[in-house]
Amino acid sequence: MEKKKILIVDDETDIVETLGIALEQEGYECITASNGIDALNKARSENPNLVILDIMLPKMNGYKVSRLLKFDEQYQHIPVIMLTAKSQDSDRIQGIETGADGYLTKPFELKTLINMIKNHIR
Repeated sequence: MEKKKILIVDDETDIVETLGIALEQEGYECITASNGIDALNKARSENPNLVILDIMLPKMNGYKVSRLLKFDEQYQHIPVIMLTAKSQDSDRIQGIETGADGYLTKPFELKTLINMIKNHIR
């Protein structure tokens, strides 16, 4: 069986590394991006099974990345989980409006994120 591929997008290296290690232990293949433009390009070229997306990113914010993926018929099937420090209700609403399938705020429980991933990747 082919490994499910997850694109991890965050400009904080320690978060990317921690998530990468944890998700690889769960049997996922991980690819990474540290800014919004790279995230969009990798999502389009790698066609991951799921994207974990920070909002506050250099070059293009996560809301725009999500919107561009979700409004493109070729990529709208890819689940997006926003993982961010933005914890206001208005941030969460904007995340959902721009296409996020899940929204988790930092600091977060790794177990909660893994369960969200499993719910979106079947």
